[in-house]
Amino acid sequence: MYPDIQPYDQGFLNTEDGHQVYWELCGNPQGKPAIFLHGGPGGGCSTAHRRLFNPERYKVLLFDQRGCGRSTPHASLDNNTTWHLVSDMERLRTEVLQSDQMLVFGGSWGSTLALAYAQKHAAHVSALIVRGIFTVREKELLWFYQEGASHLFPDYWEDYLAPIPEHERHDLIGAYHRRLTGNDRAAQLQAAHAWTQWESRTISLLPSIAHQQDHAADDAALAFARIENHYFVNKGFMKEGQLLRDAHLLHGIPGVIIQGRYDACTPAATAWALHQAWPQAEFHLVADAGHAFDEPGILARLLAATDQFS
Repeated sequence: MYPDIQPYDQGFLNTEDGHQVYWELCGNPQGKPAIFLHGGPGGGCSTAHRRLFNPERYKVLLFDQRGCGRSTPHASLDNNTTWHLVSDMERLRTEVLQSDQMLVFGGSWGSTLALAYAQKHAAHVSALIVRGIFTVREKELLWFYQEGASHLFPDYWEDYLAPIPEHERHDLIGAYHRRLTGNDRAAQLQAAHAWTQWESRTISLLPSIAHQQDHAADDAALAFARIENHYFVNKGFMKEGQLLRDAHLLHGIPGVIIQGRYDACTPAATAWALHQAWPQAEFHLVADAGHAFDEPGILARLLAATDQFS
């Protein structure tokens, strides 16, 4: 990755409906405008995300989506939907980036948000880079949170099941929702850590202690699990299959799709479906990678893509 850099400007976007959204600008103030969309939802940005862009060529805006990272109020689900985030992106584009167009870069849930934004505001997207494709279809949610990936990681799955009594396990997303939004702080945290660790343990092709520590703190785990579960209970606040159905709206946008073949969180079938629906975009299926952006084969493709559009 590119060397560590510090923001040259930062602040908060007042959404005027109860949220303060943290943002930062990095790189070259006269560079190509770009926006980075983190995963989760509920994950927040990290210093490593700044390093995916050549700081001499890009003016990069990173922001913590509603309720997570440095944004406040912490772990809030109020006025927190895909379309609220798309609106935040539009305000950040005009008020902070101050640009008519921007490169949009998103991985995992960030790919969902990137596709949603680009389909609604195609004229403002100069290029689109998406990784670990996730479109919030019911079968994608069931694969990872009900049954599917459980067959690959039966040991980790036992820990994911642990907070949920047997009689509630027919709907694990719903059962987790009741605990994550309940008033019992101990039950909230137990559910938050179990939910978060399930993803953290399965995100990479090989075990990674660093990934397992990403959301280890109580506050980070709670924001990640609460917000992610809230979006999934509500099917991403979209119609079933919407992002693939409307992929034709992307056809004028230069794009790159990057996917790990052995991604257990967001299996390659969804990336392949997007590739078929949006054949104009470059498609890279990385043979020896899982879901994480920092796996060598995926990282190399991501850096090549940002260089390509700079």
